[in-house]
Amino acid sequence: MLSYYGRLSSEVYDIDKPIDHSFRDVEFYIDRLNLCRGHILEPATGTGRVLVPLLEKGFKVDGFDSSKDMLNICRDNCRKKGLNPKLFEAKMESFIQDTRYDAIIVPAGTFLLLHQRADSIRALQNFHKHLCSGGRLIIDILMQTDFSTGTVSTRTWVCSNGDLITLESKVVEVDYINQYTVSHNRYEKWREGVLIQTELERFPLRWYGLEEFKLILESTGFKDIVISSDYKFGQYPSNVKDVITFEAVAIN
Repeated sequence: MLSYYGRLSSEVYDIDKPIDHSFRDVEFYIDRLNLCRGHILEPATGTGRVLVPLLEKGFKVDGFDSSKDMLNICRDNCRKKGLNPKLFEAKMESFIQDTRYDAIIVPAGTFLLLHQRADSIRALQNFHKHLCSGGRLIIDILMQTDFSTGTVSTRTWVCSNGDLITLESKVVEVDYINQYTVSHNRYEKWREGVLIQTELERFPLRWYGLEEFKLILESTGFKDIVISSDYKFGQYPSNVKDVITFEAVAIN
């Protein structure tokens, strides 16, 4: 069975997208949550790239992830900043918490990792269930533009101790009917020219049309939906390369 955000993949994520690095999303989320005084939840919090700066701004944020390796790095990143948030292992479509949140945020296109339609619907229903009446869901998606298969891309990172991590990635499947792609990612860690660790990851990614995703949100009980692009609130998308953000209100 192939891994999914295992040890090497999580290590690369932390090197490539470190805490305190923003794609303008951190500032956007801080602004949109500015008046939020209650609890916030970040599903698929990863290594804490968004979670940590929100906590440092005084927001009350819980986080979870399905990857133990991601959570281990997140906890370590929080400890380095003197933070001790509630973090737990769970999946978006099945987590259960007693807390009802004022906001749930899913930045950076992470929601697209739920490539099976049924799981994505269950996750949105679960988000709705865990929001207070009037609570907000803020969620990013990315548009799919490249459906070619077989093309191999490679990247390299140098670790703090001098080890080298390489990533070879290629799309191996495009499902046009169910709207997702599957990539195979091969991670290798090298030390003084010797391979010391390797990891093969199956990486599925779903895509949506803009109005399609809005209709899905409406069908799961969300209202007052605002679509933004390029982290400019209310600016309807005109560039397929921009990150698209949906903000929606849960009415219970």
